[in-house]
Amino acid sequence: MGRFVNPDNSAFQVALNSRIYVDKTGLLEYTNTVLDTMDAYICNSRPRRFGKSYTANMLTAYYSKGADSEKMFSGLEISKAADFRKHLNKYDLIHIDVQWFLANCAKADDVVAFITESILDELRTIYPCVLPSKEISLPDALSRIREKTGQKFVVIIDEWDVLIRDAAANSKVQKEYINFLRGMFKGTEPTRYIQLAYLTGILPVKKETTQSALNNFDEFTMLSAGNLAPYIGFTEDEVRNLSEEYQQDFHEVKRWYDGYLLKDCQVYNPRAVVSVMLKGEFKSYWSETASYEAIVPLINMNYDGLKTSIIEMLSGASVKVNTATFKNDTENIKSRDDVLTYMIHLGYLGYDQTRKTAFVPNEEIRQELTTAVESKAWNEMILFQQESEKLLDATLEMDCPVVAAQIEKIHNEYVSVIQYHNENSLSSVLAIAYLSAMQYYFKPVRELPSGRGFADFVFIPKPEYKSDYPALVVELKWNQNAQTAMQQIKDRKYPDSVLEYTGDILLVAINYDKDKKEHQCMIEQYEKK
Repeated sequence: MGRFVNPDNSAFQVALNSRIYVDKTGLLEYTNTVLDTMDAYICNSRPRRFGKSYTANMLTAYYSKGADSEKMFSGLEISKAADFRKHLNKYDLIHIDVQWFLANCAKADDVVAFITESILDELRTIYPCVLPSKEISLPDALSRIREKTGQKFVVIIDEWDVLIRDAAANSKVQKEYINFLRGMFKGTEPTRYIQLAYLTGILPVKKETTQSALNNFDEFTMLSAGNLAPYIGFTEDEVRNLSEEYQQDFHEVKRWYDGYLLKDCQVYNPRAVVSVMLKGEFKSYWSETASYEAIVPLINMNYDGLKTSIIEMLSGASVKVNTATFKNDTENIKSRDDVLTYMIHLGYLGYDQTRKTAFVPNEEIRQELTTAVESKAWNEMILFQQESEKLLDATLEMDCPVVAAQIEKIHNEYVSVIQYHNENSLSSVLAIAYLSAMQYYFKPVRELPSGRGFADFVFIPKPEYKSDYPALVVELKWNQNAQTAMQQIKDRKYPDSVLEYTGDILLVAINYDKDKKEHQCMIEQYEKK
């Protein structure tokens, strides 16, 4: 066994030794089905804290000839598969952690040469009669070994995109690295020596013009995770089971750390879930492994609509995003859509693949993103926050004329891009207008089932503000009147949905008169029976 060629299983053993281990070996059932096929080229990108290295170490422990892992995997999901032993520790395997190589290089320019020489040294030890002592490339070495021995390779590259992200300004390094990957994986010859190629990192494969630089790879991303979605983070069932085992409030865990929508899966941030289970404290664990400062330059880029979109999403709204323009590197960010797409890959935004919209996924990310925005003191944000606070204060004071006037002002001055056409557009403006409520309330629930129908918005105060802030049940009407909206709240018993959360409840009815082009408002205190 070696460090990089046919390593042992000790890295995966560390994961198994941890106080919380969630079995993701079902992924191996998928990789076993694609071995030695045209589908055996996989790039699985995901944010930090989502188990990238854990997965790479698992694959290494299972496939590497340098390990004896039958006992290790016994009892795990993969051990139930019919072909479990067929592929267990049967392959020559190369494991490359690009972050490690970069950290141990004097400069980024030397990384590819360092990787190549480190692996060739070990291959010459294993196959001394096959490889010449003269200088050759790594792809050439793998091809020669395959020709002489018939042995194919499993190649695992962890943090594959470090040189794309961290050396973005160095085009020479990027070009050399992409050419290295092409030599390893692109063309007819690699199909002769590759059994499985698995790349993992934050970004999908870099695009050149409109095409992936390695277009033979199947990509599983935060935009489209396909059938690998359950293996990218913790699933809802896994988190529910952990919450029961560690006696944590599942609904609170969901509010803080859920929100990533991959295919049909609700996916949770694994690092955060493990932390809250072990520490019992609901807070943002994001900053323990990454700084919000990474996105400050992004959200301050001067692209039309970017800051408005950030404000909208912080308010609980979703925004349309065209993810196709992003080139999968940080050097070629040229638009609002590029910034938002990069933030989706980083995990700062969730993505609805069906609706093509981005959103803030949960409370943890909302706090991190708010801190990032406040760190640069946006004038737009400061002024908007002030107007939003006036709206919230007026609502709590039941000052209907001021509420109507503030909604009008916020729409005209801050979100006029949203044209009033129907109740849905009014709903979008209201979600943004009450941004300041996020300090005291949970993210507003849209169309919460209640009584005999659905309330448009329900604001539930956070536990620490329960005694000072009432719940808000909001009903919107388009070109009708506020009285009709208020009567609907009462007739359909909307307040029933929030009685279990808090004592005081305000009923808020808002209408927009399209002929008079003005908002109308009614607010009443809910009288419990």
